[in-house]
Amino acid sequence: MLLEDRLVAIIEPVAEAAGFELVRVKITGGQTKTLQVMAERPDRTMSAGDCAKLSRALSPVLEEADPIEGAYNLEVSSPGIDRPLVKLKDFDHWQGWPAKLELNRLIEGRKRFKGVVAGVDDGKVAFDIEGEEDTALFPLEWIASAQLVLTEELIKQTMKADKEARQATGEDEMETSQ
Repeated sequence: MLLEDRLVAIIEPVAEAAGFELVRVKITGGQTKTLQVMAERPDRTMSAGDCAKLSRALSPVLEEADPIEGAYNLEVSSPGIDRPLVKLKDFDHWQGWPAKLELNRLIEGRKRFKGVVAGVDDGKVAFDIEGEEDTALFPLEWIASAQLVLTEELIKQTMKADKEARQATGEDEMETSQ
């Protein structure tokens, strides 16, 4: 089992118990590694307070499991506006939005594609490639990385969702009363 798969097995239950959905786990760095944990609430928002809450929940579990050799830094973050698309449900949810994806193999001499997420079809990622008429279907395991393209419309929608989430949780009132 790959290290990142072992980490997901440790981290995902803790994140879910704390009320978050795991987006991605990634190890970066050389001598001092960084364990990057991206997560979000079910409403697809994630505040700085949420990141701190999840970090506090993960730290003792990771300390006990000790899955990474040597020292490392734990970084808990939101996926951001131009979020990575990792799971089939991400491609389904973000259908209709511009994205970039990179494959782990060449298809017709290319690995990188830009276009619009067209959802999921028969367990494969459907993608309308810029300049192509037909929708391409890629097995998820062929996708090395994918992320939304930052657009004004995406920024507007994300800000609106964040504001609605803060109002629903009462975070707006707390910020203005301080």
